[in-house]
Amino acid sequence: MGAVKKASGLFGLLGSAVGVAGAVAGLRAARAKNDKLALVNAVASIAAAATGVALALRAMRKGGEK
Repeated sequence: MGAVKKASGLFGLLGSAVGVAGAVAGLRAARAKNDKLALVNAVASIAAAATGVALALRAMRKGGEK
């Protein structure tokens, strides 16, 4: 059962990392267009994705315990 939890944690980490990459791309696009609303959205997305990465790492370190 431990391998399943570890794999689940890795998928969560991977998904959050992809979210960070997408949010950074949105940030670059917003800065290029000088769109302040899109910039705020991108910053909020980066914060949410970074939080997801942190939660996934914490779960992996604790062995999947909640």
